[in-house]
Amino acid sequence: MIIRGHTREVDETDWARLAPHWDPATASEDDGRAAEHALDAAEKTAERVAGGGIRAAVLGVNDGLVTNLCLILGVVGAHTEASTVRLTGLMSLLAGALSMAAGEWVSVRSQKEIAESMDGDLRRAWELSPPAVFARFSRGLRGFGLDRRTARRAEEEVTLAGSGPTVASRVIFGVTPDDGGSPVTAALSSLLLFGVGAFVPLVPWFFTEGTAAVVLSAVLTGAASLAVGGFLGLQSDRSWWWTALRQLLIVALASAITYGLGALAGTAV
Repeated sequence: MIIRGHTREVDETDWARLAPHWDPATASEDDGRAAEHALDAAEKTAERVAGGGIRAAVLGVNDGLVTNLCLILGVVGAHTEASTVRLTGLMSLLAGALSMAAGEWVSVRSQKEIAESMDGDLRRAWELSPPAVFARFSRGLRGFGLDRRTARRAEEEVTLAGSGPTVASRVIFGVTPDDGGSPVTAALSSLLLFGVGAFVPLVPWFFTEGTAAVVLSAVLTGAASLAVGGFLGLQSDRSWWWTALRQLLIVALASAITYGLGALAGTAV
């Protein structure tokens, strides 16, 4: 509880019990501002994650890099001419980008439709028997550590505030119709970033060919993979260099396997 006087505010919350690691006597305003900044950043990230943009973007650019580099190396391993490599790479870019966009749209749209169906079932259950819904709601809240009395009071307050069905859906089912993000955002992110990623290993083949083009494709894709991995590391507060290296190793392994298979196919076909 906060008591406001003429010149000061007194916080009577029992922080020694709620947060024994934190001492309000030694806390500073800088600590509070740093905490607010961290929460603001996390909220913005959560909005992007909930919208599906980050997942679709990362998946799109990474798939574009790996798919086209692997395809190029596989075709080169089969001793194909540079013109065929360029045409194959461009067709792979277009087909992959459209496929990714269609897949993301269908996936996110289907997820939202399923969540909407669950929400409809919840609302029908509420019309038929509010006590049945309250019982499930209470059970879910108690799973978060609330006692029966507190859970009951929470149910009543959120219902009276008009947000009962939404909160109940999240507590009982773990999802709401708003959790899936935008199908259009996910589709466009995948389309554009798969195209960007797939174009990177293809660039050298418009200017050179042979070993030089292969090396440049690998170098450019490796650099882009390091950049993607480093970005993900920074976004997740993990070691950026380890995440970048992990991304590079995954691309290198997939590319080496594809090149080897292409070389075998070139001698067998």
